[in-house]
Amino acid sequence: MSEEFEVHGPHDHEVEHRAQHGDDPFAGRIAVITAIFATIGALFGYMAGHTQNEALLFKNEAAIRRTQASDQWNFYQAKSSKQNLAELGATLTSGEQQARFNSEVARYKKEKEEIMPEAKKLEEDAKSAEEKAESFMHVHHRWAQAMTLIQIAIAMAAITILTRNRGLQYGAYGVGLAAVIVGTLAFAQV
Repeated sequence: MSEEFEVHGPHDHEVEHRAQHGDDPFAGRIAVITAIFATIGALFGYMAGHTQNEALLFKNEAAIRRTQASDQWNFYQAKSSKQNLAELGATLTSGEQQARFNSEVARYKKEKEEIMPEAKKLEEDAKSAEEKAESFMHVHHRWAQAMTLIQIAIAMAAITILTRNRGLQYGAYGVGLAAVIVGTLAFAQV
C-alpha cells in the first residue's frame, strides 16, 4: 500500500519555461531550490509510505495475536467447564466412578495450567505489536507533515518566480526549512 506523491502542479510548466528561457538568475535560483524541494519531497513521500506500511503490518500482527489469545482463553474456559462437570460427577458418585472423575479433575487442572501461560504470552505479544504500530503511525504522521510542508514550499517558490516577490521567496525557504526539521524529527522517530 505504497503511496506516491506527485509534487508537480499546473504552475510547473511556467516555472520551467521561465527558468529555461532567459538569463534571469533570480528565476534560475528559485527553479533550483524548487528542484531540491521536490527531491526532498520525494524522499519524505517514500518514508511516509514505508512507515505507514510498517504500522499496518504491526496492526495485523496484533490482531492475529489477539485472536490466538482469545482462542487459548476459550480453550481454557472449555477445560474449566469440563473440570467443573468432573468435580460434580465426583461429588455425586462414589467408588470407582468417583476415582475416575477425580483423575479427570486433576487432568483438566494440569491442562489449564499449560494453557494459561500461552494465552498470557499471546496477549503480551498483541500488546507489544499494538505499541509498535502506534509508534510507526506517529512517525508516519511526521513524514506526512514534512511532505505537506515541502509541497507548500514548492508552491510558494513557483509563485515567487511568477510574482518576483522576495517575501514569498524567503517564506518558501522558511517553510522548506520547517519541512526539513519535521522530516528530521520523523527520521529521529520523535
